[in-house]
Amino acid sequence: MASSPAGRKPAPRKRVRLLYEHRIGLYSFLVALPALIVSIVLVWMQPWTTESRVALTIAELFIWWLLALALQEQTTRPLQTLANVIGSLREEDFSFRARNATPDDALGELSLEVNALADSLSGQKVRAVEATALLQRVVDEIDAPLFAFDPASQLRLVNPAGEHLLRKTQARMLGHSAAELNLQPCLTAENESLVELNLNDSQARWLLRRSSFRQHGVPHTLVVLSDVSRALREEERRAWQRLIRVLGHELSNSLAPIKSIAGSLGSRVSSTPMDPEVRSDLQRGLEIIEARSASLHRFLEAYRRLAQMPAPVLREVKLAPLITRAASLETRMKVSVQPGPDVVFQADPDQLEQMLINLVRNATDAVLETSPPSATPADAQHVEVHWDANASDVTLIIDDNGPGLLNPSNVFTPFYTTKPNGSGVGLVLSRQIAEAHGGRIEISNRAGVRGCSVRVVLPRSPSSIAPAARNL
Repeated sequence: MASSPAGRKPAPRKRVRLLYEHRIGLYSFLVALPALIVSIVLVWMQPWTTESRVALTIAELFIWWLLALALQEQTTRPLQTLANVIGSLREEDFSFRARNATPDDALGELSLEVNALADSLSGQKVRAVEATALLQRVVDEIDAPLFAFDPASQLRLVNPAGEHLLRKTQARMLGHSAAELNLQPCLTAENESLVELNLNDSQARWLLRRSSFRQHGVPHTLVVLSDVSRALREEERRAWQRLIRVLGHELSNSLAPIKSIAGSLGSRVSSTPMDPEVRSDLQRGLEIIEARSASLHRFLEAYRRLAQMPAPVLREVKLAPLITRAASLETRMKVSVQPGPDVVFQADPDQLEQMLINLVRNATDAVLETSPPSATPADAQHVEVHWDANASDVTLIIDDNGPGLLNPSNVFTPFYTTKPNGSGVGLVLSRQIAEAHGGRIEISNRAGVRGCSVRVVLPRSPSSIAPAARNL
């Protein structure tokens, strides 16, 4: 027989342990065994026939077997029931309860405690489900885009506002990295800071709020974005309104007498005897002074109108006639108006018409300045207006086949223009009108084709207009 290597202890033998049910049966047999032996001995001491003694012995053994089975059943069945109840609790199924849960009984009190535990866990699960549903509803109803990233910067949660911002469904975004979604600045920028995201030609500025939480013990990063573009634009608008008000007042007071004096001097020069060449030079100089004074006065008046635009006066407006009338005012080229749904909504028709005139004029300017007339239908000068509507919003779209946007970040900058005779007021005034109605304007290059697309979204009812917009 081979001996074990030096220093190695022999493996301990695994102890064989009888099942609980078998131990109960064995103990029942051992408890009844002395009485059973005495009874069988007494039976065989009686002067009965062998057949009678054998039959009686078999009967005693059968009765003992039945009693042992009954004892085993009464002992193990309630425990099996309690095990099934606890197993169902572990599986978060709270529909099972223990039977024979009665007080003043050891097993009944155990059943009562298990049932009480099941009731408590069931109540906690219902509250947890309700709290989760409430949290999900709150997350879904938040207007601010919300994102959650895991330690690998993979997106794990996004709300509908985030889907709208990225213009993708949740199924297409989950599992992608922040860099793939152009959201990397949300994880690298300082908390409570302003970030600009390169998303779908959007020039919005976002206030970043970032925090941490744990899910299943794994740390996650929660990102909430608040669009502060409108608030910042409002502050900027108020600043340049004050500047325009001061400059307009001072310059108007100076330009009016300059224009008047230039006109009076021009009249006197024409009636005063002098050298014709000198008279011609004086008249030409005075005409330039008068013309430039008038031009500067008109320039200032345009900005003063922008700075003093009144709040919209809302009433029911039929959209189709309004668009047709605004398009017909453009006489340099035909503007195509595509038929859309019959829409009646609350708006200020005068301001809305002025906005449409400005947008159509801008689109026409872009087409005429860069696109010479062409006989090819695909390249022909083209400005098209169409619209759509749903239960809450009206959407106007103006498409052109001009050169598109060369510098999208400056399209809404006051005083900025690329036109030789432009004032930089039209788009700013249009956006101010849209936001005063509680809407917005989005300008972007058309995807896959030449040109620019202007998208105006307006609410259908006054209740959708923010109080701040009503008080502009």
